[in-house]
Amino acid sequence: MTKMTLDINALQFDDKGLIPAVVQDDRTGEVLMLAYMNKESIEKTLETNETWFYSRSRQELWNKGATSGNTQQVQRISVDCDQDTLLVQVTPKGPACHTGEKTCFFTTVMEKEESLREVVYEVIDEIADRKANPIDGSYTTYLFNEGIDKVLKKVGEESTEVVIGAKNADKEEVSNEIADLVYHTLVLMNILDVDLTDVQQVLRERRPKKEVPRNE
Repeated sequence: MTKMTLDINALQFDDKGLIPAVVQDDRTGEVLMLAYMNKESIEKTLETNETWFYSRSRQELWNKGATSGNTQQVQRISVDCDQDTLLVQVTPKGPACHTGEKTCFFTTVMEKEESLREVVYEVIDEIADRKANPIDGSYTTYLFNEGIDKVLKKVGEESTEVVIGAKNADKEEVSNEIADLVYHTLVLMNILDVDLTDVQQVLRERRPKKEVPRNE
């Protein structure tokens, strides 16, 4: 991946001076919205580290979340191979859609099978919600009430179950036991205030650096 400063003048704007910007949740990869930018809104986005767009209906700049508080902190901006579309990856501080939905693309018109891309983040969010809002009869609430020692015991038990399933060469058993291990590990991470991004950062740092080929 090549990192470089965005050259606004190299972008291919349409005849109205606009370029489409696909906004994506940097954490989950979910596409949040499609909007348009002009040179000024791109400059303000780079300057403030929040998304600014150009409203084609009002014909003016607008800062996402300026009135609702649902701002988007920009993590990175990429440009496609034709230089005519931007990918803006953000950390959203609320719903992206004016309807209150998390993403503007909440209406599915064709689906071969349900996407699994966000399931880990859904579990993480549900665990956090159970901690903040305990529910009687909830297993997650029970674990929080019992405390870290109980969770550590479950992590150990589930690790052993994974080993047993693997020795049995039973794919279904292993899948179930790994799911149990992941769940209890996520509860433990919550207790210790370890974010998934902390783990991802360690994995990224452990990967060998890719050398950029030089033109001789």
